[in-house]
Amino acid sequence: MDMRDYDLIVVGAGFYGLTIAERAANELGRKVCVLERRTHIGGNSYSEKDPETGIEFHTYGSHLFHTNSEEIWDYLHKFTTFTSYRHRVVTVHQGKAYPMPIGLATICSFFGRYMSPTEARALIESQVAAEDFKTPANLEEKAISLIGRPLYDAFIKGYTKKQWQTDPKELPAGIITRLPVRFTFEDGYFSDKYEGLPTDGYTAIFERMIDSPLIDVKMGVDFFEIRKQIPAGKLIVYTGPLDRYFDYKAGALGWRTLDFEKEVVPVDDHQGTSVLNYADESVPYTRVHEFKHLHPERKYHPGKSVIYREYSRFASRSDEPYYPINTANDLKTLEAYKAMAEMEPNFITGGRLGSYKYLDMHQAIGAALKTFRGQIVPFFGRSQGEAA
Repeated sequence: MDMRDYDLIVVGAGFYGLTIAERAANELGRKVCVLERRTHIGGNSYSEKDPETGIEFHTYGSHLFHTNSEEIWDYLHKFTTFTSYRHRVVTVHQGKAYPMPIGLATICSFFGRYMSPTEARALIESQVAAEDFKTPANLEEKAISLIGRPLYDAFIKGYTKKQWQTDPKELPAGIITRLPVRFTFEDGYFSDKYEGLPTDGYTAIFERMIDSPLIDVKMGVDFFEIRKQIPAGKLIVYTGPLDRYFDYKAGALGWRTLDFEKEVVPVDDHQGTSVLNYADESVPYTRVHEFKHLHPERKYHPGKSVIYREYSRFASRSDEPYYPINTANDLKTLEAYKAMAEMEPNFITGGRLGSYKYLDMHQAIGAALKTFRGQIVPFFGRSQGEAA
């Protein structure tokens, strides 16, 4: 491949990178090369069909689209329509099922009696007051200061231990800034204005985004193996790990990763919902995904379903990073890399890995649209072929 043929090099084919590529091609008429080290587009939002059942599953765990942004919602409608899916989560604690996040139904069920919103709020406030955490010193104290000890012990403590492989007393309070408690029977997981799943799946969105003669996608290509082929002065949008770009000069940033155990089960319906959390520490996985519930409007062959059991652990350099750990040391290291990035000519970094932030899909798209307007357009100055 001859990198001289391109105006823009995008490293990574997730939502952030492909939004940049699509806008640069279709709005500015620029020739774009997207480099993707994996063998598929879409990053962690990639979906594929199980060959045995025909059920579409999300390769990197369930991805649920929701946003309050009309701009982002309208942008995606260039490439897909959405179903009316509304996400609901159930958690299992000591053999009983409760809706999540914690709401009036959860509170009434857990404490074994109906309470009005006023009564439930007063109960939680009394439990919080009994702890008297003036300045919570760790995650456990912070969580209890928000929802009280009984709900924390049931739904947060064991789940957090599995998610972080660390006692919550040893985790910083800042990991939890708020725990939503609804004093209504509303059981939707999200409260955004717009929500749904792409009618044809996520991969179809990405295929339509890159459907331009001005966009070339090179899959199975590691940027670091070909970076010397990129001419000086070429604009690079980099969405990979920021520490890797600078060869870990300031140290490695900490990440959590996920492992998935896929199984085709011989039943029509394994668990009755798309995502079932397991709050108890005695259950080794954090949750189970059952993908046919994401698209109940589709017709499936009877007698089989696809599930994923999800496990969380610390990520090594060879693992796929999911969640930034964001310790004080991580944030200090991040500032060092940001300073290096600012000194790098014709270099823009973004996306989940490039910004060291956990970004939902809508946030990645929104950040990319902002970058396009604020940095890509000024860099090129005008559309290709437009009069100077």
